Amino acid sequence: MNTLARFFTRATAIVALAVAGSANAADLTTQDYIDIEQLYATYNHAIDSGDGEAWAATFTPDGSFNTRFTGKEALAGFVKLWRERMNGANRRHWNSNLRITPSAEGANGTVMLMLLDVSTKPPSIASTGLYTDVLVKTPNGWRFKARQVKGDTPPPPAVAKP
Repeated sequence: MNTLARFFTRATAIVALAVAGSANAADLTTQDYIDIEQLYATYNHAIDSGDGEAWAATFTPDGSFNTRFTGKEALAGFVKLWRERMNGANRRHWNSNLRITPSAEGANGTVMLMLLDVSTKPPSIASTGLYTDVLVKTPNGWRFKARQVKGDTPPPPAVAKP
């Protein structure tokens, strides 16, 4: 093979690798991004209203939350348990800085969480954290396959200076 043929063979291979590497990014359409954003909103509305069935429906049938709750029954049961532990508090999930990236399985998402207690006057921050998600596109739309929430560690109490 002459030098020019080798050059074009290598150049073609490099272009093919570059296109293959960016193929995942092309797999998510504008509608996919919109649908994923709606999934996050549906999740928050469902849990905040105490609708365990609707909340569980944001996951795949074998979906997991914090690896401890897997499958529709366990997920719906989590919402009931969570609401019982609130002792009458009224909490609202606020998410921001959603980042969606394509993956071989569908997409990965990360979003910051602020959980507000709106039963206090004024409303107070109950906790903050970060969700890390594995998302898949199903015949029923985008769903969480796995969702992990990691709460932020509160800073140590301030030490009074003498």
